[in-house]
Amino acid sequence: MKKTLSAFGAFACVGVSLAAAFTDPSAWRLSRFAKIAGDRLVVDVPADRAAEGGSGRIDVDLSPFRDRAVEAEVRVRGENVTKGDVSWLGMKFMLHFRGTDGNDFWPQAGAETGSFGWKTIRFRQDMSSVSAADGRGELTLGMQQGSGRLEFDLSSLKLSVGEPIWPRVNGGWRVTYPARVAAIPVLRGVMLPGGACREEDFATLRAWGSTLARYQMIRGWGDDNANRDLDDYDRWLDGKLDHLEKDVIPWARTYGVRLVVDLHVAPGGRRNGEMAMFHDRAAADRFVACWGRIARRFRGNGDVIFGYDLINEPQQQLKALEDCDYWNLQRRAAEAVRAADPDTTIIVESNGWDSPDAFSYLSPLAMDNVVYQAHMYAPHAFTHQGVGAREWKKAKYPDPEKGWDKAFIRRQLEPVLRFRESHGARIYIGEFSAITWAEGADRYIADCISLFEEYGFDWTYHAFREWPGWSVEHTCDGPGRPFSRSEDNARMRALKAGLRAAK
Repeated sequence: MKKTLSAFGAFACVGVSLAAAFTDPSAWRLSRFAKIAGDRLVVDVPADRAAEGGSGRIDVDLSPFRDRAVEAEVRVRGENVTKGDVSWLGMKFMLHFRGTDGNDFWPQAGAETGSFGWKTIRFRQDMSSVSAADGRGELTLGMQQGSGRLEFDLSSLKLSVGEPIWPRVNGGWRVTYPARVAAIPVLRGVMLPGGACREEDFATLRAWGSTLARYQMIRGWGDDNANRDLDDYDRWLDGKLDHLEKDVIPWARTYGVRLVVDLHVAPGGRRNGEMAMFHDRAAADRFVACWGRIARRFRGNGDVIFGYDLINEPQQQLKALEDCDYWNLQRRAAEAVRAADPDTTIIVESNGWDSPDAFSYLSPLAMDNVVYQAHMYAPHAFTHQGVGAREWKKAKYPDPEKGWDKAFIRRQLEPVLRFRESHGARIYIGEFSAITWAEGADRYIADCISLFEEYGFDWTYHAFREWPGWSVEHTCDGPGRPFSRSEDNARMRALKAGLRAAK
C-alpha cells in the first residue's frame, strides 16, 4: 500500500520539517541508482547511464494547501552533476500533481550542475487558482537525464503553506474603450516570424484572410543567460523597432493587417523560468523605460497598431521586489505608455505563462483602453508532446479516456470569461497551437477557433514562418524527424477556415 504523507497531521505543523515522515524508507519509491542511507536520499548515476537517471518519489497530501501556496525546500550537495540539453532536465526537486482543470503541474527548483557543497534549494507553487484533483501530489528528488552523485538531506525537507503573493485590487473596475477601438471588429491572424519579416509574409497572410499579426521581438527566449546585458538589450531592441518602423508597419498598412507589438523577452531574461526583472530592480526599471521609449516612437499609428503587448508569458511564483511583481511591472509600464501615448491600446497578460487559469486572480488595471490576453495550450501533454524532450509520449485529440475534447477547452477558458464578465474587458488569445505531429492537431485548432469565435475573442495562431514545429506550412511524423514543406494539410485547412471569417 502506498503511503501518502500529510503536510500536517501527526508529522508536523506549518513550516516545520517533515523529518519524521520523509526519513521513513518505506514511504519512498526508489528507482535504480537511488537509495536511502540514514536521513539521506542518495542518487548516484554513472555517466554511461545518464539517459536512465535515478530518483526517489513519495506521495504527499496537498489538501492543506488548497487556495494558498506550496513552499518547498531541501538541502542538497552534488559531485560531477551533469544534465541534458533542456533546462528542466538534470537534478530534480519537483512536485507533480494534476489539477481539477485536467492540466498537469510540475513546479520544481532550478537544476544545479558540477560539484557543490551543501545548499538549500526551493520552489513555490501557488494553489489559489488550481487545486490537485484528488488532493494528492508526488514529490521527486533525483536526476532526470543526467549523471553524477546527489545527496538530499531528508531531515531538512519542508513543505510549508504560503499565502498568495500577487495584488488583488480594482475588483469593481470596468474597462471602457474609445469609440475607435470599440468599433474594431473581431481580429484574427497569426504570430509573425521571430526574425526579419518580409513583404511576402503579409501578402500571404492577407490572401489567407488575416486581419491581425503579432510582431514578436524575441531572442534567447528560453536561455537563462540571454538578455542580461541591459545596454546590449537596448541596442538589440532598437534594431527590432527599426524593422517595425521601416518595414513592418508600411507592409501592414498596404495589406490591411493590424499589428500587436509584442515585447517577447524582457530585459534581464529569465532565470529558472521566472523573469529576472521581478527580482532585479535595474532590469525592472529598464523594462518600464523601454515601454516609454516604444510609446514615444510609435504614437500616432493607431490605424495599424492594435495594441502594445507589454510582456510575453510572465511567470512568477517567488515573492518579487516591491512594485516588481508580474502585475505591478505591467502597471508601471502601462503608465509609462500612457504618459507618452494616450491613445494606443495596451495589452496585459496573466501570470502562469499567460494561462487562462491565472485569470482567476488577475486584477484589472485601473485604466481604460486595456485588452487582456491569454494563451491556450491545454492540455499541454497534447499540444507540446515531444517538444524539447528525448522521450516522446504520444497523445491524441480528442481523447475520450482523458476527457480531452471541446468541452475540456471550454472549461479552461471559464476564468477568462468570468474576468470579462466582471470587468467588461476585451479578450485577445495571443497564442494557441498544437505541435505538427500531434494526432488530431487540426481538430484541436478548429475547436479552439470555434470557441474564440463563439466568445468574440480576438486571436493569433502560434506561429507563422517561425519554427517548423508550429508551422501549418510544414508536416512532420515526430520529434527528431525531418520537416517537409506542405501546400495543403489538415492543420492548414483548419487555420484558413477560421481566418476566412475575417474577410
